[in-house]
Amino acid sequence: MSHSLDLPLEAPIEPGLMVIHGNRMEDLRDLLAAWLARAPLRPLEDELMLVQSNGIAQWLKWALARPVDDGGLGVSAAIDVQLPGRFLWTAYRSVLGRDAVPTTSPFDKSRLCWRLLRLLPAHLHEPDFAPLRDFLRNDPDERKRFQLTQRVADLFDQYQVYRADWLADWEHGNYRLRDELRGEHTSLAADQRWQARLWQLLLDDVGEERHNHRAAVHQAFIERVGQLTVRPPRLPRRIVVFGISSLPQQTLEALTALARFSQVLLLVANPCRHYWADIIEDRELLKAAQRRHAGKPGLPAEPRYEDLHLHANPLLAAWGRQGRDYIRLLDAFDRPERYRPQFAAWNRSIDLFADTDGGTLLRQVQQAILDLEPLPAEPTLRRPWRDRDGSLRFHVAHSPQREVEILHDQLLAMFEQAEQAGAPLSPRDVIVMVPDIQAYAPHVQAVFGRLPPNDPRHLPYAVADQPTRGAVPLMVALEHLLSLPESRFAVSDLLDLLDVPALRRRFDIDDAGLPILRRWIEGAGIRWGLDAAQKQSLDLPGVEQNSWRFGLRRMLLGYAVGQGESWQGIAPYDEVGGLDAALVGPLTLLLDRLEQCWEQMRAPATPTEWHARLHALLQDCFQAEDSDDSDRLTRLGDALDAWREACAEADFESPLPLGIVREHWLGAMDESRLSQRFMGGAVSFCTLMPMRAIPFRVVCLLGMNDGDYPRQQAPADFDLMALPGHARPGDRSRREDDRYLFLEALVSARDTLYISWVGRNVRDNSALPPSVLLGQLRDYLAAGWHREGDDPDSLATAHALLDAMTTVHPLQPFSRRYFNADADPHLFTYAREWREAHRSHQDTANADLPDWQPDAALGITQLRGFLAQPVRTFFNQRLKVYFGELEAEASDDEPFVLNALEQHQASTAVVQSAVRAGDAGDAVLSAARQLAREGLLPPGGFGELAQDELAREGHVLAQAWLDACQRWPLLDDKIELQHEAHGVRVEDWLTDLRRGDNGALLRLELAAGKLAQKGGGLRHDKLSTAWIIHLLAHAQGLTLTTRVIGIDAQVSLRPIIREEATRWLGELLAALRVGMNAPLPLARRTAFAWLQAADEGKASSQAQQAYDGNSFGGRHGERDEDPYLTRAWPTFEALLDGGFEHWLVLYRPLLEIATMDEEA
Repeated sequence: MSHSLDLPLEAPIEPGLMVIHGNRMEDLRDLLAAWLARAPLRPLEDELMLVQSNGIAQWLKWALARPVDDGGLGVSAAIDVQLPGRFLWTAYRSVLGRDAVPTTSPFDKSRLCWRLLRLLPAHLHEPDFAPLRDFLRNDPDERKRFQLTQRVADLFDQYQVYRADWLADWEHGNYRLRDELRGEHTSLAADQRWQARLWQLLLDDVGEERHNHRAAVHQAFIERVGQLTVRPPRLPRRIVVFGISSLPQQTLEALTALARFSQVLLLVANPCRHYWADIIEDRELLKAAQRRHAGKPGLPAEPRYEDLHLHANPLLAAWGRQGRDYIRLLDAFDRPERYRPQFAAWNRSIDLFADTDGGTLLRQVQQAILDLEPLPAEPTLRRPWRDRDGSLRFHVAHSPQREVEILHDQLLAMFEQAEQAGAPLSPRDVIVMVPDIQAYAPHVQAVFGRLPPNDPRHLPYAVADQPTRGAVPLMVALEHLLSLPESRFAVSDLLDLLDVPALRRRFDIDDAGLPILRRWIEGAGIRWGLDAAQKQSLDLPGVEQNSWRFGLRRMLLGYAVGQGESWQGIAPYDEVGGLDAALVGPLTLLLDRLEQCWEQMRAPATPTEWHARLHALLQDCFQAEDSDDSDRLTRLGDALDAWREACAEADFESPLPLGIVREHWLGAMDESRLSQRFMGGAVSFCTLMPMRAIPFRVVCLLGMNDGDYPRQQAPADFDLMALPGHARPGDRSRREDDRYLFLEALVSARDTLYISWVGRNVRDNSALPPSVLLGQLRDYLAAGWHREGDDPDSLATAHALLDAMTTVHPLQPFSRRYFNADADPHLFTYAREWREAHRSHQDTANADLPDWQPDAALGITQLRGFLAQPVRTFFNQRLKVYFGELEAEASDDEPFVLNALEQHQASTAVVQSAVRAGDAGDAVLSAARQLAREGLLPPGGFGELAQDELAREGHVLAQAWLDACQRWPLLDDKIELQHEAHGVRVEDWLTDLRRGDNGALLRLELAAGKLAQKGGGLRHDKLSTAWIIHLLAHAQGLTLTTRVIGIDAQVSLRPIIREEATRWLGELLAALRVGMNAPLPLARRTAFAWLQAADEGKASSQAQQAYDGNSFGGRHGERDEDPYLTRAWPTFEALLDGGFEHWLVLYRPLLEIATMDEEA
């Protein structure tokens, strides 16, 4: 579009209100650009534009910056974009004087909240405040009072804009609700009189500034403007209001008044070219003296409600109330005859209604709205819809995750089809809107963020409207710091803090040192609690054990003495040493700072004191790592300054608890700003918000679920505007906002409108209803169109159309339906990785590996590991795969009872200490106490019981071992063991032979656990280690007895002849070769359960119970405890089918040679 002007010289900027209507935002934008080029401002004079959302602001700036040949100005500069409310207050000050009107009104919501918080307690005793007195009766932390004042401040802020007449009545003692539109005046209910009384108290409290509330200032402004003869110097010469779909009457009055001196250009998105105020309820409240647009030809002047379906578009009637109110309010101020000639002389119209080409269903629907077209009176008049028309499609998913996965595939298809059609799409042409972006953001990041930029399926994306609270690491860390008085100081919480770059940088903690710190923190026994005093503050026992002070003392003492003795009840943690020991310093500084913050934040403080404390918190705990964090820290500081200023202006200096300060401060960070990034050249994901009807080629709506949209937001019980019969045109309503937003999304889509919802239950696949708005749209389509080729008179036609337009997707993204050539052509996926899931098991999991060849001779340890866990050995040693051994989450709880592994480790430590000392008395007690000092035992009485049990059992086992060592002395012989079979060579040394009774050789082995089963018999699975050495020694030609000493029994492995030992060892090595090529169908405990069965008929059931567990009894099976077994043999049936019985030969000999020693 060229901007060659009709006039050779600059056109004058004449004052006046000019309203331009149009159904396409692009046309309004182009007209604006041409108008600005025709009548530019002076150099260094800012162009003022009022918008209501950052999306509109950025879209408009980008459009104005287009080249002149493309309809832009070539550059977008010197444009002052403001919100209407903020500009209006500036205009009040410009007209009435800066001395008369303060920078911020004392009745502004930011000030009103704190003023109310101060006034309420002093007047709760008055009779009018009885309802509030009852509500605030039990409020120890003042949270209820703060939340109440927030709601009341917000409500009074709305009253100043929408119910100024009520406030004027209340100020003069008239307790009523005036309604000039209906000609009614209702007395204020007794339980709501507190609102009028509170407003009077506010006016009295501000004193001389009582007339500085918005309603009074507005009235004074209107009167003053009417008296002026020249434009005040601070008022702009031109004001552009663009893309706002609703403004209060008060704002329109102000803009109309300003039009005496400024050129006010309102560009209004109007979905219908005809007068359509009569098609919606409460039309009698909009009796305007004039109408900008003529009625639709053939429509009665005032149609009856029961006849509206014959004349009006049902979608406009159902969703358009908010826009109807705004457009009709504009009619009361609009004088088109004054400025129409200016545009006519310029060959332009002030009504930019453009027809669509009607080539697709979407454009036909948009055209029907534009023309106020009703549904066809007869089914035969329905229009045909072609299957290849993808302009309006519905998709049904099972979850939000699936919605986003489906969207990704569908967008890739749209990009591909657009490229083939010669009209390529770019990512910035697509917008995706959801009811709650916070709920969908993780799914978007998981799906759109998983592909690298070099993947052809990668789509750049940007997520807008995300609250920083709970999402940005710095804000998460700050919220945790502000919750320290209630915090347990759990290990996981502080490790999360250390993951925040800005905090690490402040305390000079290198990212590479985090794994070391994590290991030290766990090893030092730290679990939770700063120290005993901090634990007591939570009304819990003041036990120092497992606290941060406890662990840090262990670390520092360990660095000082290494493996030295305990000192003053502190057991040294000897892992801290070397250059890495420098990490303890920053950790100590961090904990000292946290302790200081904990102490300070426990006590309430005045706003001034909180201001200083929180500024110090930001300074001491964070140092910006990047520009984003730097911006957030600056905004946090600014928010603190603004809060202190608001409290000072409200004369609020009462002590506040931390909870109120925290909620206000963090909440201020999520307030919408026009500077927020939007439309950054990628697929835009954002929240469905009012006045974001930017035209996009592809508009996608996700999460259109019943109950989720329109969003539910019940008004406060004391919101008098929400009372039945008191609504007025122009009142804001979340549900009406959402209805009109749905209409705006429909008319702003240029090529495609994509809608999805969670329409299937993820558990039973039952149908779930969509949003009522989506249901209305589908009903409208079914009544107005039919599938091409179907009989329009048939009752089944409507269902056939909707079924054809709707794709019901499978539960899983890897469903076979996506790869079936005969499936629905609308079911497809670009995720080629899922095809691998459908390859045959033989092609993938059981692909033959090259025959295993050991690199060197094996030792006893490798053989022992294979016999104990053959499947794990295959995965670890052959495939180098490790399951379930990723970095475990830090434990936040001290031990209350020792599990089996911890009990085994503690018992082993106690016994080994006694054995090294050669004393089963004092050494055992000392070792048990050392475990308590290391934080490995439960604290308090539980710990004492555990310590006594360990000492008792340790004494018995250590004494048995020492007695056996004394009875059978150790020999000095060192014998090399060697054996080779099936290409596997075993080499090791036997160094612990003893001289047994009658001069025979003997080995002793210590078992920390129990060797006897509860019902009698041996636990042969505990003997596998001794069995390997015993077998290898006899295959070497030695003859010896192995004696295993346990807490409850002693077991002997009898000597065996060399030939038997050689055969059994050969079977084991042969099994090893097979088991290193593929996982053996073998599990040790399950095998012994089978072999120990008294009846062969019960062997299978006993083995299955050992493998699968018993859910009824709460017993876990061997498979549940070993992820390698779960991966290779998920069920006992699979294990059995794999040849489990064949490999039992590896364990059967142990049952023959192991016997309980009667002498034990």
